[in-house]
Amino acid sequence: MKRVISPTYLALSVLAIITVSLSGMSLAADLASSQTISVFSDNAIQFAPSDSTKFDTGSVRARQGGRVISRRVQLPKFDSPVRITGHLIIKPVPKDELEMYDRWDRAGNIRLEIPGSPDIELVKFVTAYGGRTEYNVDLSHLASLLVGEKTVKGFIDTWVTPAWKVDFSLTYSADSEAVNADWAKSMVFVESYTADTLGAKGVETVVEIPQGMSRVLLHYYVSGHCTDGTDADEFVKKDNVIYVDGNVVYRYRPWRDDCRQFRPINPYCRRWTDGSWSCDYSRSGWCPGDVVKPLELDLTDHLKPGKHTIRFVVENVRPKDANGNYGYWRISSQLLGWNKPR
Repeated sequence: MKRVISPTYLALSVLAIITVSLSGMSLAADLASSQTISVFSDNAIQFAPSDSTKFDTGSVRARQGGRVISRRVQLPKFDSPVRITGHLIIKPVPKDELEMYDRWDRAGNIRLEIPGSPDIELVKFVTAYGGRTEYNVDLSHLASLLVGEKTVKGFIDTWVTPAWKVDFSLTYSADSEAVNADWAKSMVFVESYTADTLGAKGVETVVEIPQGMSRVLLHYYVSGHCTDGTDADEFVKKDNVIYVDGNVVYRYRPWRDDCRQFRPINPYCRRWTDGSWSCDYSRSGWCPGDVVKPLELDLTDHLKPGKHTIRFVVENVRPKDANGNYGYWRISSQLLGWNKPR
């Protein structure tokens, strides 16, 4: 018996084929509009002063006794606007079922190497007391720098071997809501601002703002610390002052008083006899187990196109005492510019 196919059935069949085909095209387009680059994958950060090269693994190099790792990666080219998300996981290395090798809170960062200029901090953080942490950080504003062949570094201020392992990736996605700066410039990167090294004079840099910039923002990352864990610049507010061409444009005291919320991810947080917890204390711009977000300062009125001198000063840093203890600050900064107002 000959089967007769009705026009309605034929039309529906064709429509289904077209729908499936279009769906496949849409899926392919979605896949093509997002790409993830793995930079570090379960890579160790630790400390052994004699020979850090023994920690080299494949394309990842270890330096500074193993406390800094670096990798050269090829980053994709995306049309603007593009959302760039940094995904970071920090994991302490377990000693046994009950203990970690490094149970302390440690300063750290993921940063981008800029040839001929200071590194740019992509993610600034302080580890938890021996706890695992995970962050997603929007890096879309740095799209002009996060392209092509680049060197990315990871750092944790540990003095233990083994200590921590790090995963870090960058995901690029087409996103009409993403904010990409037209221009980005690294300013300063200082790992230890002390009374003896920089003191009242601070750190100064000269920058040339390109023609056509209608808006200029400064990002300033800062955290205060001390070598003996008592008072000083970690637990005492200190003025941070930003100068442009010799004039004070901003003065403030970096401070975090919300650290108690992170107690659940600080398994080795210590409880003192007075009932307080070490991870709860307010600190100069940071909390154990969290990222350090930058101060965002609009300097459009102060940084017109042309050359300018910018200076960063931390006032009254605790000097070295008879026991060799002192206060110190970790600071970095970058400028972002837009050709059109946003």
